[in-house]
Amino acid sequence: MGPTNEAKSGRPAGSAQGVLFDDDLPKLDATAGYRGPTAQRAAGITYRQLDYWARTGLVEPSIRGAAGSGSQRLYGFRDVLVLKVVKRLLDTGVSLQQIRVAVEHLRERGVDDLAQITLMSDGASVYECTSTDEVIDLVQGGQGVFGIAVGRVWREVEGELAHLPTEHLEDETDAVEHEGDQLAQRRRARRTG
Repeated sequence: MGPTNEAKSGRPAGSAQGVLFDDDLPKLDATAGYRGPTAQRAAGITYRQLDYWARTGLVEPSIRGAAGSGSQRLYGFRDVLVLKVVKRLLDTGVSLQQIRVAVEHLRERGVDDLAQITLMSDGASVYECTSTDEVIDLVQGGQGVFGIAVGRVWREVEGELAHLPTEHLEDETDAVEHEGDQLAQRRRARRTG
């Protein structure tokens, strides 16, 4: 991810000792998604940021991408979590280029693993820490001046989304088919009328 995936102590980044977050996280519903305005609000970003990040591949919606005029992106919980982490990194002054590297690394991890890490930044680079020893090593070495506990961000996003509308992919398919029927009926009425 950043310049180091191992603590300076030489212990592998994934060691079990000193894991920062070990509470059980809820199982995510793979069909539950959030439209752009909901994802944007929960992540604390602007529509312009959301749209740009999706178009450039930084954070694309995993449930459904935009497929032409009138279609709506549908973001999964993990997408919203990554959006919020990206926003936090931007707020600390990390470049979008470094954030892209960090996000690519996060994509390679499972959802459960995300909650187990803390991202540290010195304003230029992003470092991954999975133990308190790694956080201490980075801070003592002058490399970590800002930390993002992803497990805490997870809880914040969960709290935000609890009060916002959720879409389910199968519900959406039914609604689109129903709307299509109404649209077809209106077109037929205009042609015959």
